[in-house]
Amino acid sequence: MSPKRPDGAGALEHSKALSPAPVKPGSSTFYAALDLGTNSCRMLIAQPKGSGFHVVDSFSKSVQLGAGLEKTGRLSRGSMTRTIQALRICQQKLRKHKVKRMRLVATEACRRALNASEFIKRVHCETGLRLDIIETEEEARLAAISCAPLVSRKTENLLVVDIGGGSTELVWIDMSGVPKKQRAQSVMRLQSGFGAGTDNLPAARVIDWISVPLGVATLRDQFNDVEDDAARFALMSWFFEENLADFSPYHDTKARERFQIVGTSGTVTTVAASHLNLRRYDRTKVDGLSMSSAQIDKVIQSYLDMGPTGRRADPRIGQDRQALIMSGAAILQALMRCWPTDRLSVADRGLREGLLYAQMSADGVLSDGAL
Repeated sequence: MSPKRPDGAGALEHSKALSPAPVKPGSSTFYAALDLGTNSCRMLIAQPKGSGFHVVDSFSKSVQLGAGLEKTGRLSRGSMTRTIQALRICQQKLRKHKVKRMRLVATEACRRALNASEFIKRVHCETGLRLDIIETEEEARLAAISCAPLVSRKTENLLVVDIGGGSTELVWIDMSGVPKKQRAQSVMRLQSGFGAGTDNLPAARVIDWISVPLGVATLRDQFNDVEDDAARFALMSWFFEENLADFSPYHDTKARERFQIVGTSGTVTTVAASHLNLRRYDRTKVDGLSMSSAQIDKVIQSYLDMGPTGRRADPRIGQDRQALIMSGAAILQALMRCWPTDRLSVADRGLREGLLYAQMSADGVLSDGAL
């Protein structure tokens, strides 16, 4: 499959926009966001708090929904069963907290699977949950929104990268016309759609976005037959960069200090945890961390030096991530080669947070204070 991008960076159709509840929710209302990806099922339950939210419950499990999808084009019976078992736990948590406002979405695996509609019906029948398969534009937009709190006031051009299991979304945003104090808020306002400005407020401008149908699982599967570890890594990184040829600003002359890349994914947070030598993961130390290209390259080289056996035994990587870390690292290294900056902002946040921000913003329950 080829990368997806719009003919123009226009707003989403009105029918796809989130609509407010019949009765305006208050700050005590519980909201939920569930992200069912190619590898993982993750959910957050939260309450609005100021200009953000407070998480009251969460769930995350590797379900490998997309296992075998590359070969067959279908979700396997085993992967669907594993996923539904995880979704039952999510349903119990939603019931426990009496959540009324929720957005439950599925991404690349369900976009591509020939039997996705059958799976969605089975999920509803067995759990009562209604999953919404979102398009690539909405996934990219929500990833950008989730990273708004990490945007520096100095940033004039921003690239938000969400490395998923089945695809990688990139959003390139120009904020040079937005006052420095309002740049993070201008990214948050993208919840109305790409290119949807506000009459009275300065708007961030989406220059371009792309969804590359290569994530940590799909890229790994493309090169599973290459036995040499280093050769496989080099081929994966080259292949991903080839898919960015028409998107990356190879001839960009903007100052490096005004360009910011924010990376959100298990790959990015794992590389950050390895850089910090965290034997036990600590979100407070990882989220918002700034890493140089040299630091990222050093971590990736250490992964290559370890080899598959060493990576499996490394507690900083973890069992759920070790089989996918090199394909993710190949994507990350390719991105750092292509863009005019030598630093990466690490985001331990993503689609779920974007879904929560979008719902709460649409309901008008977030304050206008600084993020």
